[in-house]
Amino acid sequence: MAIKIDLRSDTVTKPTAGMLAAMMVAKVGDDVFGEDETVHQLETKLAKMFNMEAGLFCPSGTMTNQIAIKCFTQPMDEVICDQTAHVYRYEGGGIAYHSMASVRLLNGPRGIISPELIEPEINDENIHYPNSSLVVLENTVNKGGGACYHLSQIEPIHTLCNIKGLKLHLDGARIFNALVATGDTAKHYGQYFDGISVCLSKGLGAPVGSVLLGSKETIKKAVKIRKAFGGGMRQAGFLAAAGIYALDHHVERMAIDHDHARALSAALNQVNYVALVLPVETNIVIFEVALGFKAESIVQLLAEKGIVCTAFGPRAVRMVTHLDISSEMIDRAIETILHLHPSFHK
Repeated sequence: MAIKIDLRSDTVTKPTAGMLAAMMVAKVGDDVFGEDETVHQLETKLAKMFNMEAGLFCPSGTMTNQIAIKCFTQPMDEVICDQTAHVYRYEGGGIAYHSMASVRLLNGPRGIISPELIEPEINDENIHYPNSSLVVLENTVNKGGGACYHLSQIEPIHTLCNIKGLKLHLDGARIFNALVATGDTAKHYGQYFDGISVCLSKGLGAPVGSVLLGSKETIKKAVKIRKAFGGGMRQAGFLAAAGIYALDHHVERMAIDHDHARALSAALNQVNYVALVLPVETNIVIFEVALGFKAESIVQLLAEKGIVCTAFGPRAVRMVTHLDISSEMIDRAIETILHLHPSFHK
């Protein structure tokens, strides 16, 4: 039986042998008591990498994002983000539930927003309006097909936020994919953001966890919010060790995932059941099916051939490459894509 090729997400990866070995020898303690030295090592490592003061290890990127939003807003404030943003679409209404803030949605090209889009939506001081207090960027943009911000795009947003008195947070779910693609360096990010969420369990391949980076004051506040959210972990060093290993061994190899995504895109652009493939910058491929075809039908047919992906709406399909996908798997996926014959639906 052929091996299943799982392109649903880069969250499906399994720890490598080297990562498992590092986890098994991790030095651990009770992290709620602040005694897990491997967690401290991970938090310090990432904080230094991004030129931030401190970090906080959490179970998920949703938690780090929601903690950051709660740190940077008050009830009746408003968060500005793109309408595709993960913090808005895929975090269970957490902005309203946890922070009692409203959301001002923008419509940037492939989820990339700019000062020109942000500034007109910053509310004046008025009893009728919520207080604009936070801008959230996502890098890379999931629903934008892995579109990247360059630092040259982030700097003017930071400047605008400073002038207007707003905080700036980065949902860095796939920040290392962005860094590999753009050539920007992590150390330059800290000067632009009040908070950065770095996910370890996507392209980096760790099994669990994200780290929130910020000032010492922000992270002190975040620790208490994490506790209230139920995110305090005990001997979490076993998980933190996986994150450290990933940072040391799995960053540069992301370029392979990007090459694989481009190869899939090239194949998809050759078939009649695909109308449009979003430009591929990193490891996400999103394509729209042609008129007369259904996304779910395409996904089902591919699954029957051992290629597993995700319908991203009635006419859109997403494929995501990652470290568990080999070149041989990509070749097989391409062969399947090129020879698939989906039914036409009126």
